[in-house]
Amino acid sequence: MEYEQIAYDLSDGIATITLSRPEKLNAYTRQMLAELLDAFDRVDADPAVRAVILTGAGRAFCAGADISDGTFFHYAQDEVHEDSGGTMALRIFNLLKPVIVAINGASAGVGATLPLACDMRLASRTATFTFPFTRIGIVPESASAWFLPRAVGLSQALEWTMTARRFGAEEALTAGLVRSVHEPEELLPAARALAAEIVQNTSPVSVALTRQMLWRLSGEPHPLPAHRIGSRAMQQRGPSADAVEGVAAFREKRAASFPGEVPADLPPFFPWWQDEAF
Repeated sequence: MEYEQIAYDLSDGIATITLSRPEKLNAYTRQMLAELLDAFDRVDADPAVRAVILTGAGRAFCAGADISDGTFFHYAQDEVHEDSGGTMALRIFNLLKPVIVAINGASAGVGATLPLACDMRLASRTATFTFPFTRIGIVPESASAWFLPRAVGLSQALEWTMTARRFGAEEALTAGLVRSVHEPEELLPAARALAAEIVQNTSPVSVALTRQMLWRLSGEPHPLPAHRIGSRAMQQRGPSADAVEGVAAFREKRAASFPGEVPADLPPFFPWWQDEAF
């Protein structure tokens, strides 16, 4: 697929996906959804991609859904509807590679909810956030009723979504919505440095498994499922070429060179959540 509303760049194992409608503040469209889905499929299929950075072009990250023609929320009432933001959030949730969001400016509506499905969020000092749904008569989308309370707690999530007020990067940092705040010119370098830590120092197979284990198991009501999956994963990874190399590198005080690739070398039990035995 040729991209018109996003840009895709791969260098040093890091895929940078940029929302690229700067003249529209990167407002989200159905075409952007299709292009993002294609880009994330590309990320998962390419073993050269070890980490992803998601950001926006220009002065906004994403100003929300493009409702300029007044019809974006006009959904058919005689069929089952699937929220497009939720489709994107679930695709990111299922991703095999870690995703870092560099929020470079205004982040509203789907522009504020979509980053919640990502693993780490960094913000420019100029970034602002708005969950505006109650002020336009709709409800939080992109599965954010699940993601947002997990990021910042229920009380804070309720305040932001019920008041629909805009807030800045420092408040987002204090609440745990973002991990760090940076000067605008330092945002992407900080995101790349974080991604490089993963690319240069870790096993891609172990990262893929760890990402899915934490996202899927942290909400379980009892630790037993985490124990079962952890036990199976340790059993599979213990004698793997990656573990042999990792231990050797540790003992020899050198950088490891992990041979395993994603998705080719994921263990046979993955994805375990599709197996009724678990």
